[in-house]
Amino acid sequence: MNRRGLAALGAALIPGTAMAQALSAEQRTEVLQLLRQALREDPSLLRDAMAGLEQAEQAERASSLAATIRARAEQLFRDASDPVKGNPQGSVTFVEFFDARCGYCKQLHPVMEQLLQRERDVRVVMKDLPILGPNSVLATRALMAAQRQNLYAPLYDALMRLREEPAEPVLRREAERVRIDWARLRRDMDDPTIQTRIARNLELARALDIQGTPALIIGTTLVPGAVDLAELRRLTAAARG
Repeated sequence: MNRRGLAALGAALIPGTAMAQALSAEQRTEVLQLLRQALREDPSLLRDAMAGLEQAEQAERASSLAATIRARAEQLFRDASDPVKGNPQGSVTFVEFFDARCGYCKQLHPVMEQLLQRERDVRVVMKDLPILGPNSVLATRALMAAQRQNLYAPLYDALMRLREEPAEPVLRREAERVRIDWARLRRDMDDPTIQTRIARNLELARALDIQGTPALIIGTTLVPGAVDLAELRRLTAAARG
């Protein structure tokens, strides 16, 4: 028996698959006997069969994710309330989910800046995703409020370079450093519409099964974690193609 045949037999025994549902009890017993015989003759078949099943599961997850991204395309790529970095009319779009306290997001920040300097047709849609505690939420509210003063990007850059907790006194210091009206910002931070935006981003991340930050969406692909410039440029070139 070859590896493809063993993988098919293995799939036949997995509950819930169409093949498993179609087999009778006698047929399942026969399949088990064939599997035992094949494994006695070549134990490496099991490893290869499991690898094949894992690949099939990964392909199924990727297909499901792509369908979700397509269904949520307006919310992901074209939500007018989202801040955008890079070229607003760019032909290649990344969506970046990030947390202002996330160390890996801070690691990605200069790399993404390098990408935008080199690739002039890239736009990056920013999705604030405060998942690391109360100070994350506070920082997100400050960023969204700063957007109303057209100063989202300067405050975002400041917070990405920050190496201390973005508690309110620190937020005030950084906001005033980039010439944000703090009194206005503090009032706007409590606007209920900002909490609505945060909730919308959290729900979108759950729908995409995003497990942490940063997370990038490009096309119908989810890229978890911080990546290097070479990978970002490869993804950009693939998106153009």
